[in-house]
Amino acid sequence: MDEHDWLAEQFEAERPHLRAVAYRMLGSLSEADDAVQEAWLHLSRSDTGGVENLGGWLTTVVARVCLNMLHSRKSRREESLEASMPEPITREPGGIDPEQEVLLADSVGLALLVVLDTLSPAERLAFVLHDIFAVPFDEIAPIVERSEAATRQLASRARRRVRGATTVKDPDLTSQREVVDAFLAASREGNFEALLAVLDPDVVFRVDRPAVFAGAPGEVRGAASVARQFLGRTQGVRPALVNGAVGLVGVRHGRLFLVLRFTIRGGKIVEIDTVADPARLHQVRLAVPDD
Repeated sequence: MDEHDWLAEQFEAERPHLRAVAYRMLGSLSEADDAVQEAWLHLSRSDTGGVENLGGWLTTVVARVCLNMLHSRKSRREESLEASMPEPITREPGGIDPEQEVLLADSVGLALLVVLDTLSPAERLAFVLHDIFAVPFDEIAPIVERSEAATRQLASRARRRVRGATTVKDPDLTSQREVVDAFLAASREGNFEALLAVLDPDVVFRVDRPAVFAGAPGEVRGAASVARQFLGRTQGVRPALVNGAVGLVGVRHGRLFLVLRFTIRGGKIVEIDTVADPARLHQVRLAVPDD
């Protein structure tokens, strides 16, 4: 076996790990695969004779590639995705299978991916590599071009934001979660009566961008009218803490595109507000809810 074939064999052995790192960094399966492919190109052009830990070396390469992609993504925020509720999953010939991406997002935790997208690129890298993949801080520091102590601070800040430690939490989050979970289940199942059961008769639904819900006016009132807006239309959203309360978030291709905020009184939803404007989305405080 020549050196090229040996490197290819070693790389394929590391591919699942590298893909997992890249996916948690980028939140997009297609972008993760691009980052892994870039790592292979880098490997095939490099002299690895002095590399003792090829897996660690490749992890560092992928992390650097992802960091560059995150910086580029941040600089293109003005090119934000058009906000729209996700359509039913369909297979796309010749492309990434959307169902595969959704299943992977579920396995990672969609809420976690959404919260990670609110971190700075350096915070996200430090948190993902250290807290998820147990990479030592002395190996992360050169990637983010900071001291080891500063890298620890990056991860600590990210950890607090991910877990919502700086968020003032409502003492009744458990009951909120029960109501939101019931709403989500009824919506996904297309169960009109179950939706009515969790909505206040005078519930108000406010749409940040009417395009989010095709054909919906800026404001919808009444349980029956609001329920019709949500029947079968929440397949791509998951619970998250939104400004300290239980809400729903949607992510597409690794980017947050929709937040649903709920006002709940007496076990009923009395208000639903959407946030879809890119500028407003990045002002929302998000955290991962306790399961």
